[in-house]
Amino acid sequence: MLILKHATLDECEIITRISKNAFKSDVLVGGKPNQGPSGYDSLEWHLNMQKQGHLYSFKTDNVVVGAAVLFIYNTVLIVGRIFIDPIHNKKGYGKELMSQIEHLFPNAKLIKLETPTWNIRTNQFYKKCGFTEVNSNIENVLYEKRLK
Repeated sequence: MLILKHATLDECEIITRISKNAFKSDVLVGGKPNQGPSGYDSLEWHLNMQKQGHLYSFKTDNVVVGAAVLFIYNTVLIVGRIFIDPIHNKKGYGKELMSQIEHLFPNAKLIKLETPTWNIRTNQFYKKCGFTEVNSNIENVLYEKRLK
């Protein structure tokens, strides 16, 4: 059973490792080596997100397989980032993570997120999850999904 919940301090090291591996795998879909979003490879950054209540661990059988950084503003949920350990790719975990994010915030009416324009994998993924492209520029694509 897959469970999304607030990350604990003890989970931050493994989440940082998973984040490094997940964003490192972006080179397979057009990313540059060792380049990810701000703080993706920093334990301090993940600890800060955990302390602020924005870091969520995604676990199966008590093993962290991924994580999310989420921000809620009234009825708008911002997905700062999600990532799954690459050893668990193609198991449906990403889609389940997005589903659980939607259910974790029952008062959210809109979900927003951005992903790099060059990342074919994530752009296809968000469309499969029901997101609609609302804006783009040379660097990023902005997606939204209306709920309820």
